[in-house]
Amino acid sequence: MDHNKLALPVGTTLDRFIMRKQEDFPYATGELSQLLRDIALAAKIVNREINRSGLIDIAGAYGSQNVQGEDQQKLDVIANIRFIRALRNGGEVCTIISEEDDEMIQTGNNQGKYVVAIDPLDGSSNIDVNVSIGTIFSIYRRVSPTGREGTAADCQQPGTHQVAAGYVIYGSSTMLVYTTGNGVNGFTYEHSLGEFFLSHPDISTPKTGAIYSINEGSSDSFSPGVAAFVKHCKDQKFSARYIGSLVADFHRNLLKGGIYIYPSTAKSPEGKLRLMYECNPLAFIVEQAGGKSSNGSQRTMEIEPKSPHERCPVFIGSKELVEQAEAFLAQEKQARAAENKEALTKEAPLAKKAVAK
Repeated sequence: MDHNKLALPVGTTLDRFIMRKQEDFPYATGELSQLLRDIALAAKIVNREINRSGLIDIAGAYGSQNVQGEDQQKLDVIANIRFIRALRNGGEVCTIISEEDDEMIQTGNNQGKYVVAIDPLDGSSNIDVNVSIGTIFSIYRRVSPTGREGTAADCQQPGTHQVAAGYVIYGSSTMLVYTTGNGVNGFTYEHSLGEFFLSHPDISTPKTGAIYSINEGSSDSFSPGVAAFVKHCKDQKFSARYIGSLVADFHRNLLKGGIYIYPSTAKSPEGKLRLMYECNPLAFIVEQAGGKSSNGSQRTMEIEPKSPHERCPVFIGSKELVEQAEAFLAQEKQARAAENKEALTKEAPLAKKAVAK
């Protein structure tokens, strides 16, 4: 009998994987590795809180609003505290920007080399109905000198400057997916051992797909280009899948192929999602997996942020689908330019008559 079959290997733990990959960061001496471990630790604690939310009074509204004007859930506040505490205690981060805080959070670790942008609990309004939710994070190297507090310049870097990004999805299983610019890897949490194990190595998203994810409740305020692309998806018999939890929608499309869209609308002319801690980190991940992300005309990670909580439209997912959406928006732009030119041509003779009189 093969004795090895009695005790099969459980796989590669997140800690061991990070240690093996530390050579990918020639400028670091273990700080980024430790930072990723700190995030994983906080994710385990938040996972525990979520799993018992139906048993103790930590679900439901907290009774206040965050900087975005959105009603905070109790677990929003709990997750924010857990991640900030882990990052502060870890010592590698000088400054944090969070969806739940208006101002930059100074950790007191002025020697820290990194800045973290984080949405501690995305989709938290779904907690009460047991729908998948998540955490999204982005890591940058600070640009200001060490030895002092982080600055606005540290917290407003374009996505191309990210050194790592990831998300945690709390669902039927809990997964941590991240990239450091050398591919994308996913780790599933094993509750009994309290460890994340490599379960999805070298994630590659399909070049195209048959899923589109958009809130069609806002369809009456879609631009003509967005409306035309959605119609195109329907004509192609695509499946509409929209959970209302960004991490869950993105994760499904990353693995199966598809496109997630949150465009400009009359209610949210700048888009609804936040550039620094939602769009940029997911754009980094999807590009590393072979996909694409843009605001409809510009690569998401090349947008120059003007504020920590800046919003932007997003078209993200399989490369071919994002490019198709961009083509529909380009046609809309061309049509609008032609209409404006025609209107100016008609107005010119009238203007000349008015001057003559």
